[in-house]
Amino acid sequence: MNTPLTDDNRRRPATGIKPVLQTKDVGDTSIQYLFYDGRGPALVFLHATGFMPWIWHPIAREFAGDYQVIVPYFCDHRHADPHKGGLSWLQIAEDLARFCKQLDIQAPTMISHSMGGAVITLAAGKFGLAADRMILFEPIFLPSQLYNLQINVEDHPLAGKAIKRRNFWEDLESAREYLKSKPLFSRWDQEMLEMYLTYGFKDAKGRGVTLVCHPEREASLFMGSMSYDPWPLIPHIECPVLVLEGELSENRNLIDFRKAANTFPNGGYRIVEGTGHLIPMENPAKTTRLIRDFINEAI
Repeated sequence: MNTPLTDDNRRRPATGIKPVLQTKDVGDTSIQYLFYDGRGPALVFLHATGFMPWIWHPIAREFAGDYQVIVPYFCDHRHADPHKGGLSWLQIAEDLARFCKQLDIQAPTMISHSMGGAVITLAAGKFGLAADRMILFEPIFLPSQLYNLQINVEDHPLAGKAIKRRNFWEDLESAREYLKSKPLFSRWDQEMLEMYLTYGFKDAKGRGVTLVCHPEREASLFMGSMSYDPWPLIPHIECPVLVLEGELSENRNLIDFRKAANTFPNGGYRIVEGTGHLIPMENPAKTTRLIRDFINEAI
């Protein structure tokens, strides 16, 4: 069963613009999503592993009104055991394609971060999702030799950490102090951090707070990243694509983002100065400008 994305008894986002929470049946499961109504074409935002749609809110709200903005949630819409291969990103890509078809989303601009970039690429290349353009912030395109590698959770560099992730705090203030002590969150924009605290944690039946995306589910997603190689699909995706790389990202030693951009027939490449892997969380204002500029260029 999906973890509700409702914000009952939680703080409101620091803006008057607020999306509607909706659910769409895609056959054998359902997908929750945020919807911002608008006059123009569709923008679809996909989040990174372990995060949630609300993390896009400080950026997505800037496009509301001019565009229809849709932000689906891919953490627990399907059950998968991380010790049995996890949730394949190919399956998520198929679910995304079905989701867009069910909503009758025509030629959307697809905007993604991390896992979302790989999922969009698989959906376009394997399941015929016809995007008007794609914006990929640090998409997870692993070296080809790593795909279909037989590896257990404990030996996976990301799943092994995720499944051991702390998942209890006495209250949100304790969680806030914990996050601020971690290098991963050291460059986060303050509003982004508050969004994560507000929507990335849930009440543990009055006895503290836990993560909305359970560590076991996050580990399952990381394990599923290795199930299908997207590289052979990239040359067949002909819409304009922008690949963005964080200047300070640790992924630069593993993923060749420039190669990915050059492999797309109509690909472009940008380095985002002063950011790591979590570009949207660290600099949402710049992220918004980059998205808007690329949309305007493509038009």
